[in-house]
Amino acid sequence: MALAPRLEMRQGQSLVMTPQLQQAIKLLQLSNLELAEYVEQELERNPLLEASSGEPESERARDDTPADKPEEPRSSEERLSLSEDSPLPGRESDLDTDYDNVYADEARSDVQNEAAAAGSSSSDWQSLRTSSGGGQGNDEFSFEATLTREATLSEHLTEQMQMSLKVPQDRLIGAYLIDQVNEAGYIAADMDEVAERLGAEIEDVLSVLEVLQGFEPAGICARNLKECLAIQLAERDRLDPTMKSFLDHLDLFAKRDFDQLMKVTGADRDDIAGMIEDIRACNPKPGLAFGGEPVVPVIPDVFVRRGSDGGWLVEINSETLPRVLVNQQYYAEVSSLADAKAKAYVSECLNNANWLVKSLDQRARTILKVASEIIRQQDAFLMYGVQHLRPLNLKTVADAISMHESTVSRVTSNKYIATPRGIFELKYFFTSAIAGTEGGASHSAESVRHRIRELIDAERPDAVLSDDNIVEILKGQGIDIARRTVAKYREALSIPSSVQRRREKKAYA
Repeated sequence: MALAPRLEMRQGQSLVMTPQLQQAIKLLQLSNLELAEYVEQELERNPLLEASSGEPESERARDDTPADKPEEPRSSEERLSLSEDSPLPGRESDLDTDYDNVYADEARSDVQNEAAAAGSSSSDWQSLRTSSGGGQGNDEFSFEATLTREATLSEHLTEQMQMSLKVPQDRLIGAYLIDQVNEAGYIAADMDEVAERLGAEIEDVLSVLEVLQGFEPAGICARNLKECLAIQLAERDRLDPTMKSFLDHLDLFAKRDFDQLMKVTGADRDDIAGMIEDIRACNPKPGLAFGGEPVVPVIPDVFVRRGSDGGWLVEINSETLPRVLVNQQYYAEVSSLADAKAKAYVSECLNNANWLVKSLDQRARTILKVASEIIRQQDAFLMYGVQHLRPLNLKTVADAISMHESTVSRVTSNKYIATPRGIFELKYFFTSAIAGTEGGASHSAESVRHRIRELIDAERPDAVLSDDNIVEILKGQGIDIARRTVAKYREALSIPSSVQRRREKKAYA
């Protein structure tokens, strides 16, 4: 058979993801912060989109309100409980969708005298006071508006160095060492290499380092944990020879080997306990007090509360839903005046705007549907606590609401739910199953970890539970679990072994 190029037609089926479908999938897995940023970008890109909250909407609402009918007040903290027939905020019936100078106090009198000398009237003076930032003008001219951020650790140390070091050579060494300080407050650079790089004597480098280690906060610019703790203890006048010996054997402290610590330090049990308290009062990472990013609170996407009938009400947090509208009036005006090329562009913007509104609507409804099924599956957790958390996987939820597992996975990513027992990520409720003994019901891995922590917290100093003891107790409670699994859960909870716990409780006994 001869080989030759030829043309032929074949029929086949394949899944093609349109740009709109890709956009809908992308919106589904975004968190509320990422979604707000995405919508802001779309508002800047699409001239037909506008935010439903703000001045434009209030002006339209004022114009559309009849004169004889007062406008009903709307609560800013309104929460939305979705149903299949209830529209989302930002959906209207006409949408084509299916689915500076700041003066000090003493300077005001000078300005007032100048205005009076110029024959200014009292009204002119009032205007002058307002523009000069006397507390009655715009907030953008206030002194607080000029404050941008807190000082970083490097800036804080540099400011102290300018007052402590006077010799230019020492300031050069100090500036270089400050650049080597990491966010925890430690200097990882080798002093010999620093001296060689700067062309300075090692004695000068160590002398400057000693000055830097006296800066605030205490323990800063240390080269290791031992030096950091020693600086803080010396400031509290607690660095005696016994404490120095203790710091030389921090590895024994980490192992809770207090008997060996007493032997190498020559201290008794009470002295060891006192030194441990002193060390625990120190800050092992003093640099973290500066330059940290502000803590962003978790804003839940879904609320769960008790209903009047004893059930659970699942509500979407409307504050996290971007509210956008399609300006149909602007589209009609532009379409009537524009040429063919401009009309094509405006039509494309209209289609994108309508699709975005429908995608936001579908996203909210999908989140509500998935969250409602999760709450139905984990009803015992809300009523009785984490001990009654059921094992749950994506397939169980997906089959119950007739969705694909990948959709449920995207919905539960970076989404949070506020329950009477706290705020949890939706993925928290999906845990692996641990079989029960003698064919009994399976248990959630999270609830088993909670039981392990409870058992260890309740153990007596003279009866510390080993991993084998915990396995026997859990099997008596109907949980079939292996010893290595108990050890893995214990380590995940940052709980030391039974040997270390026994040593620690013996030291405090």
